[in-house]
Amino acid sequence: MNFEYAALTDPGLVRDNNEDTVALDAENHLVVLADGMGGYNAGEVASAMATTFIKEELGRWLVEGGHEANARELKRAMEICIDNANRSIFNAANSNPMYAGMGTTMVMGVFMGTRTMIGHVGDSRCYRLRGNTLQQITRDHSLLQEQIDAGLISQEQAQFATHKNLVTRALGVEDTVLLEVNEYRVEDGDLYLFCSDGLSDMVSDQQLAAILMSTGGLQEKCRALVDAANGSGGRDNISVILTLARAKQVRRGLLSRMLGNGSS
Repeated sequence: MNFEYAALTDPGLVRDNNEDTVALDAENHLVVLADGMGGYNAGEVASAMATTFIKEELGRWLVEGGHEANARELKRAMEICIDNANRSIFNAANSNPMYAGMGTTMVMGVFMGTRTMIGHVGDSRCYRLRGNTLQQITRDHSLLQEQIDAGLISQEQAQFATHKNLVTRALGVEDTVLLEVNEYRVEDGDLYLFCSDGLSDMVSDQQLAAILMSTGGLQEKCRALVDAANGSGGRDNISVILTLARAKQVRRGLLSRMLGNGSS
């Protein structure tokens, strides 16, 4: 597979600062998006620490042979990386009063040929557009999602809930955190959307699908997604990463071309 990437982050229309951070490592087919939280500017410190640490540490592991690893080895490497990033943020939050209480949600993807490993903590999401079907392939670590799973609230009622942003997992809040990792098959034409809740809270799945299926390049679609969130009020920071998978064109060998040309 060949992969194309694009990303965009925007403060939105209400917040003074942007606590989201995105990171792309196209060479290692690694994408990371983090949505920070905390007083002062601590949220953006936490999200920047997370994306920088993951990009550097996991990127180094991939360079050193990680692309040849099996799914179990890659999953373990992602978990170790997140554990180390979590401890760094947690220690910073507990050693500097200005950073007290900071943390960040996170979603990441590693693309390896015909498979991808998606990891997340919190309510930053990954969607996959395959053909005309858009599917959310991460499940939020949030109080709202737990209530939905328990049958206490319906999906329709959840759209109007006032506690959408109460997450049950985040990096830096405790000394340990559990990363959820899942492996997916990648098909030709798959389009993956990684986003913060500043997009998913403001734009319906139907709108997301329509934008992703529209004409134009990946960067244009990133801009259209951000504009849609701002058009709905832009109440939070908005961040998106798009990854498009395309099957490599197989070049015919000289002998097959000669044989092909000789038959009619």
